[in-house]
Amino acid sequence: MMRQKRSSDTIHVFNLMVLCFIALFSYSVLGQGKIRRFKWEVKYEFKSPDCFEKLVITVNGKFPGPTIKAQQGDTIVVELKNSFMTENVAVHWHGIRQIGTPWFDGVEGVTQCPILPGEVFTYQFVVDRPGTYMYHSHYGMQRESGLIGMIQVSPPVTEPEPFTYDYDRNVLLTDWYHKSMSEKATGLASIPFKWVGEPQSLLIQGRGRFNCSNYLTTPPSLVSGVCNASNTDCSRFVLTVIPGKTYRLRIGSLTALSALSFQIEGHNLTVVEADGHYVEPFTVKNLFIYSGETYSVLLKADQNPKRNYWITTSIVSRPATTPPAIAVLNYYPNHPRRRPPTPESSNLLPEWNDTRSRLEQSLAIKARRGFIHAPPENSDKVIVLLNTQNEVNGYRRWSVNNVSYHHPKTPYLIALKQNLTNAFDWRFTPPENYDSRNYDIFARPINANATTSDGIYRLRFNSTVDVILQNANTMNANNSETHPWHLHGHDFWVLGYGEGKFNESEDPKRYNRVDPIMKNTVAVQPFGWTALRFRADNPGVWSFHCHIESHFFMGMGVVFESGINKVSNLPSSIMGCGQTKR
Repeated sequence: MMRQKRSSDTIHVFNLMVLCFIALFSYSVLGQGKIRRFKWEVKYEFKSPDCFEKLVITVNGKFPGPTIKAQQGDTIVVELKNSFMTENVAVHWHGIRQIGTPWFDGVEGVTQCPILPGEVFTYQFVVDRPGTYMYHSHYGMQRESGLIGMIQVSPPVTEPEPFTYDYDRNVLLTDWYHKSMSEKATGLASIPFKWVGEPQSLLIQGRGRFNCSNYLTTPPSLVSGVCNASNTDCSRFVLTVIPGKTYRLRIGSLTALSALSFQIEGHNLTVVEADGHYVEPFTVKNLFIYSGETYSVLLKADQNPKRNYWITTSIVSRPATTPPAIAVLNYYPNHPRRRPPTPESSNLLPEWNDTRSRLEQSLAIKARRGFIHAPPENSDKVIVLLNTQNEVNGYRRWSVNNVSYHHPKTPYLIALKQNLTNAFDWRFTPPENYDSRNYDIFARPINANATTSDGIYRLRFNSTVDVILQNANTMNANNSETHPWHLHGHDFWVLGYGEGKFNESEDPKRYNRVDPIMKNTVAVQPFGWTALRFRADNPGVWSFHCHIESHFFMGMGVVFESGINKVSNLPSSIMGCGQTKR
């Protein structure tokens, strides 16, 4: 009995120490930073980002939403009013770890109840690291309707960045559909299955150009009101530069489906930051970027200043019919609307199926010398996640280790903290591996049936976890898709990439344990694998999922919990759904 009591006392003291650390961390950061307040209203408005008019979600009338600019250690307070007529909303602060505030991660069903129409909800959190981040809706497939924006966090003036530039600019990339979110979601959840299809357009900083002549079957009287090439909403994005100056381009992708290549005619791009971590600089002609990723690149305005140049982004990794998005790099004092003298197709675009080039760029991303955070030498747990396409009771789903994920009605964070044992399936732990010896990743599943579950992985607090993302063939023959996976609440070390099936005895020998980059989003290539490692050191419940909207909607995700007993009392504002109605 004495031994048990002493053990209990020790655990209690440890928990208090952890809570004190979190409090001290928050206090020290808060003490250094400012409080930056924002008052936002989100609602639908008719806009024409690619010349086709449709309902678009705006933040204070803007699409994309306003950029949040802050300094490391600042506290962000966003008072968000849901002015939708009939839709709920929740906003995720993508890349912000929410240390000490897991309830403000903004994931409906995981960390909070959704914000109902007409309600006002206040998010409050500390931005604890400098870098480039984003925000977006995390309710259903709402993100692709326009609730998106960027977050810039600068370091303290006493800690200069390891590169210099004259000006700082955002470039947010998205793909764009003309169908509504509800129409696409209904098709995905129907029998027979109706795929969302390829996007109609790509947008650069919220602007693109759809070819209105594609609507030849529509009566002209209707086309003129719905698709109007002269609408100022879809005028080309112009990035103006001063000759001889260096620009930091913070490039983010919040596509619903597409992996992209970004390039500027006649110019090199030097990669210096990825997901908030400094990169050992390397130069590219085109930057491959996946949904959920951010990069900073340095652009030197060192070409012929008497002309302008094309900026393009195009789809890679799938045989898309969507044309590239085109913007203009404007050399001052040339007129911003002056067309470059070369054809719009002057930028050499990479082949959509050139997986090797994309893999080589991923392998080139390493932590910058002087800013390397070495990973733990070994892990305490290895979880192998097989990404497959399946069917559940005739419905097409995406699955992980043959389990397709779905949200519970009561958010996990509340259910676990309040000990609501019947709010989700506490008894079920998702599989930590698959039958790798017998499963053929290059063939369609022999047995396509899967199960659904809302069970979660419960990790020992402060343990080191390896996750192996293994890609496989879909329900279509000779087909495997790129999946960008995003981890909430943590950064992870990217230990390695590979082609084919992961070999658990040989491939770890090739891990980069010297200077791996830390990220929050990473891609696994078709018929390939990606290995990552993270410390479960942030108390809370955190989503880990494919960042393609339709894939996550169809079940491609998991949830990690660790240190729930170390989470402080939950604010009442996150409650009001499921069993929390009581």
